[in-house]
Amino acid sequence: MAFLNYHHLRYFRAIAHEGSLTKAAKHLNLSQSALSIQLRSLEENLGQQLFERKHKSLLLTEAGQIALEYADSIFRSGEELTDLLQNSAKRSRSFLRVGAASNLSRNFQLTFLRPLITREDVELVIHSGSLRELLVQLKAHTLDVVLSNSPVRRDAESGWHSHLLNEQPVSFVGRKVRGMKPFRFPEDLRHTPVVVPSQESSIRAAFDLLMDQLGIRPNIAAEVDDMAMLRLMARETKGVTLVPPVVVADELASGVLVERHRFPEIKESFYAITPSRRFPNPILRELMTKRK
Repeated sequence: MAFLNYHHLRYFRAIAHEGSLTKAAKHLNLSQSALSIQLRSLEENLGQQLFERKHKSLLLTEAGQIALEYADSIFRSGEELTDLLQNSAKRSRSFLRVGAASNLSRNFQLTFLRPLITREDVELVIHSGSLRELLVQLKAHTLDVVLSNSPVRRDAESGWHSHLLNEQPVSFVGRKVRGMKPFRFPEDLRHTPVVVPSQESSIRAAFDLLMDQLGIRPNIAAEVDDMAMLRLMARETKGVTLVPPVVVADELASGVLVERHRFPEIKESFYAITPSRRFPNPILRELMTKRK
């Protein structure tokens, strides 16, 4: 059995947090060569390379990212021991780092993550951004999963897996008005203001194609690339908004908004994007297994 030297682990943790041997050596008051030897010894004991050098920088490998999480947990446990003896113990927690595309429904995100929200042994770290930005973080092992409404292409270099989590119908929704008449599709589109997702959205592409097939040029009042903003616009506009009902589920349930027309041929898909990893996050694996 490999012997885990906690001094080696402390040195590795310093290198990871400082981002370089030079800064870590200065922080630890050690020579750079001595620190390099300690790191190499830890890698030999673990049987894994913990860093890769790119452009004079040290970047954590997948094994390195996992080792850092355990190292941080181990040193937190030391702090917890002190707290315990002072009658203020804190429970050790696991982490799940989630990236969410900025145009993804907040309601869907909440539904997906709800099983973890009340767990005291799990801490969620959620980042929002563009899909491109989030995939960079996923590749760098700083995220465990990316939630998106579009899949990503899998190739030999990336090895992404796009897990289809759910599909939702898409509808026109509008404010509930007393005495409102049934929405006549597609005739009413010629004079009704329409709020739609931006052209980067897959449902917008499907909607535009349908409009071309019907020979209709809709009266586009606004284009929105953020689902939270699309939800607010649906509550304010006098026209209709093209949106998956899950985005405005609360407004539909309360009667603030009503569904004016459903598009059976247009669906919004939700994906969990994960990389190929030898050491998958156990919390994510548990969450994905529960959905099957």
